[in-house]
Amino acid sequence: MMETNKPALQCEAALDMLFDVEPGSVRTEYEVLHLMRRLISCFGYSHFVVARLPMAEEQRFAECLVLSNWPAELVRQFDAAAIFPKSPLAERLRRTKLPVTGGEELLQAAGTGEGREAVRPVQLHPEMARHFAVLLHTTSGEPFLTMLSGRREEPAGAERAMIYLALVQAFECLERTFESGGLVREKLSSREIECLRWAAAGKSSDEIAIILGISAYTVASYFKSATRKLDAVNRMQAIALAMRMKLI
Repeated sequence: MMETNKPALQCEAALDMLFDVEPGSVRTEYEVLHLMRRLISCFGYSHFVVARLPMAEEQRFAECLVLSNWPAELVRQFDAAAIFPKSPLAERLRRTKLPVTGGEELLQAAGTGEGREAVRPVQLHPEMARHFAVLLHTTSGEPFLTMLSGRREEPAGAERAMIYLALVQAFECLERTFESGGLVREKLSSREIECLRWAAAGKSSDEIAIILGISAYTVASYFKSATRKLDAVNRMQAIALAMRMKLI
C-alpha cells in the first residue's frame, strides 16, 4: 500500500480551510489571528508575524506589527536594538517578490557601518530557528511582511508554493478587516483619538493628562475604551492599529 504523504495532506487542508472562508465572514483581526494559528499548525511552524515593512530606519517594530504570536519580550528587544528596519530580512524583502528563507541571521543587524554603534544580537525564541517570509501588498500598494517561524526544514517544491498561496489567502482575509477602519473612526471619540495620538508620540499617561487637562484616571479610561473598540488586546496594539487605519 502506498504510504500517505502527511505533510502534503496538511498543506492541502490548510488551503482548503482558507479557500472555504466566505468573503464577508472574517470581520475582525481576532478571526484572522485564529486562521493564522491554524495555518502554522498545518504547516509545522510555531510562530508567525504580519507587519508593515518599514520604509525608514526610525520606525519601531511594535508600531509596524499587525498580527503576531511572538513573545512580548522579543518585540521589546527588537525595538531596543532598532534592528528590524535594517535587518537582512527587511533588506532582502525590499529587493525580491520571491519568498525569503533562512535562519537567525535574517533577524540580526546587517552591519554596524561607519559611525554606527555595534548592535547587541537579539535572543530569538528557541523554537524560531528557521523562517519563511514573503512580501505582500495591499490593493493600495502598501507593503507588508508575512513570516512563519519554527524548527522545521526549509520547504521546497510544491509545498513551498502552497505555503506562499496560503499566506496570500490569509493576507487577503486580513486586508478585508482594514476596510473597517472608517467605521472605527466613527466609533472612537475625539478624546480617545487624542490619547492614542499622544501615546504614539511617546507620551506617558501622566503627561497626556497634563496636556489634555484631565486626570490620569480618565486617560486610562479612554485607552481602555479605545482598545475595546479597536478589538485590540492591549494599548500597544491599539496604537499600532490606529496608526495603520490612519486614525492618528
